[in-house]
Amino acid sequence: MSESTRVVAPALDALIPRLREICGPDGVLTDTSQRRVYESDGLTHHRSLPGVVVLPTTGEQVAAVLRLCSEHGVPFVPRGAGTGLSAGALPHTEGVLVVTSRMRRIIEIDVDNECAVVEPGVANLDITRAAAPHGYYYAPDPSSQQVCSVGGNVAENSGGAHCLKYGFTVNHVRGLDVVTPAGDLVRLGGKSPNAHGYDLIGAFVGSEGTLGVATRITVGLTRSPQKTVTLLSAFHSMDAGGRAVGDIIAAGVLPSAVEMMDALAIEAAEEAVACDYPEGAAAVLIVELDGPSAEVDAQLAEVERLCHGAGSFETRTAVDDQERARIWKGRKSAFAAVGRISPAYIVQDGVVPRTALPDVLRAIAALSASSGISVANVFHAGDGNLHPLVLFDDAEPGAGARAEVVSGAILDLCIQHGGSITGEHGVGVDKVCTMPRMYGPDDLETFDLLRRAFDPAGIANPDKLLPTPRLCGEQPGVRRGSHPLVDSGQAEQF
Repeated sequence: MSESTRVVAPALDALIPRLREICGPDGVLTDTSQRRVYESDGLTHHRSLPGVVVLPTTGEQVAAVLRLCSEHGVPFVPRGAGTGLSAGALPHTEGVLVVTSRMRRIIEIDVDNECAVVEPGVANLDITRAAAPHGYYYAPDPSSQQVCSVGGNVAENSGGAHCLKYGFTVNHVRGLDVVTPAGDLVRLGGKSPNAHGYDLIGAFVGSEGTLGVATRITVGLTRSPQKTVTLLSAFHSMDAGGRAVGDIIAAGVLPSAVEMMDALAIEAAEEAVACDYPEGAAAVLIVELDGPSAEVDAQLAEVERLCHGAGSFETRTAVDDQERARIWKGRKSAFAAVGRISPAYIVQDGVVPRTALPDVLRAIAALSASSGISVANVFHAGDGNLHPLVLFDDAEPGAGARAEVVSGAILDLCIQHGGSITGEHGVGVDKVCTMPRMYGPDDLETFDLLRRAFDPAGIANPDKLLPTPRLCGEQPGVRRGSHPLVDSGQAEQF
């Protein structure tokens, strides 16, 4: 075997012929250049060359691959479309990367039971496209919904803009065909919205590939609303925009989505997609309402009144689908658009109570000013799910490390205000050493007991989700990424 095609880990060489028998010659990648395509997910500053890549096309092939791994004690890592933002699909250099992108059949759209049965490689948006002629859609909608896979959504319990009203992936998954780390193919739940017994689906969704691989997924469909209206409101300050969000929710209005962007995120979106947001805005709020026409009309009038009362200097309501798409295009493109104004950036994903938004945003601004690291804010304001983008120049020595400190400090702020270190992107490798900041030893041990019940050998996506001393070098009192302003409490004063 030539150097260009040699598998990194010699222990895997003996498995290659059997993997080719299972997945076919074109379903096993050993060439270095082919494997390098899969060395990272969307969080590109974590990279690792997989030992070998397999691309199964059926659940039975996945089961055979995992049985082989189990027999030889070889670790495996599941991967979907690779759009994840926590390095949850980072490959193992001495393991098998199980890529489900070829499993992309929509098996059934069951209108009578208001559900769809799909394979894990199906793109999120393709479910809605298949259901739309029947008057239905699939509600969870990550910004990457055109390309992200449903299997990946299940692994990360992905959210999206409309989760404020409709919930996350876990709220829509009814059934799963799962291959356990031992290679057994089992079925959890089904088409019924309410399964009896222990909530194993709830445990599996969001487990980040540590409990096995989903090979068939049954999701509930939502009836298309009678009317949908999208409103864009501009403010001279983030505080004013945050006040509008609180006022809207306090008034008893439940929009399907409430999104917010700050001036830096707006600048990036304008440069990338020319979304034509109001000039001079320090913050824009995107509010979407859906439901019966009369209800939407009444809620729209109330939201316009509340935005104006909070200090909005311009409010627009989309008059047609084209204008609605243009409003959303700026928000949906925000992550990628920041690449226009910064050579590199870290995507963060913390959660705070809605009432804490103004304090936390001011504290993030203080962290940015004290560190000299710019932070662009774009987030799901309705449920307090922040996505600060920490900008830096990776060609500048030490800039990445300084950005990591600010990024970690933002998570500290979220925890201090009663929030969480992740809302929808998952823990993966990126936040695995942050878990002890939020959970005590007993909590982490309980998580590990569940993990070992599914995977006693520890071969399913190892080194993800739960911290270990080997990974994190945990020492009492040491917190990677902490910041003096946060540690001293000074950030709360801004």
